[in-house]
Amino acid sequence: MSETGTPTRISAVQKGAWWLQDYLYAAGWQVRGVLSRVQPGSFHQGNGTPVVIIPGVYENWQFMLPLIQRIHDAGHPVHVVTVLQRNKLDVPAAARVVAQHLEEAGLRDAAIVAHSKGGLIGKYTMLNLDPERRIERMVAVCTPFSGSRYARYMLLPSLRIFSPRNALTLQLAREETINSRITSIYGPFDPHIPEGSVLPGATNIELPTAGHFRILGDSETARIIVEQLNLPA
Repeated sequence: MSETGTPTRISAVQKGAWWLQDYLYAAGWQVRGVLSRVQPGSFHQGNGTPVVIIPGVYENWQFMLPLIQRIHDAGHPVHVVTVLQRNKLDVPAAARVVAQHLEEAGLRDAAIVAHSKGGLIGKYTMLNLDPERRIERMVAVCTPFSGSRYARYMLLPSLRIFSPRNALTLQLAREETINSRITSIYGPFDPHIPEGSVLPGATNIELPTAGHFRILGDSETARIIVEQLNLPA
């Protein structure tokens, strides 16, 4: 924002640079995820709030390793839902998998930390599949809570669901009863979500790092997430 409170204009050159940096980051971590030999059970120890990780579409859980490591280092046990694999299930089906993991792992007073589509899955789970309120809060990074206008041009159904006109997207956007339990984190520019990730009634935090993927590896993102996890219920 400018000093007058009006939105700061971002040049096309700057946006292009952010696009490039974002995709380089994503490509690098997709490769690292494939090569990683880290076992998900190695993050289960900790005395803090139990955390369930939900990555974005076409992302495996290893894609979020920078955040997972920081959260675990802060004393939180971290669970990943390996059954999701690369998160290509539709949102209700994926939410059922998350709810099942919460129950089978015996998690209570848990938090979800999600990226992109993972935030939609988390909100659906909180709204429809958590009668015992095992989930206390969610921290979502770059989630298209209002959809993305680019989705209408996508050929794959797994991407078209993010359209602002999609029935489920509209349903989730209208339901605001749990928004006060959600923190939405985003940067000044997201090449995939021109509508942004502001969620009415939630704690909305804009960080300086632009991009849809690169923000996951930013130290300030991790700091804010840990700070939110440490807040009293």
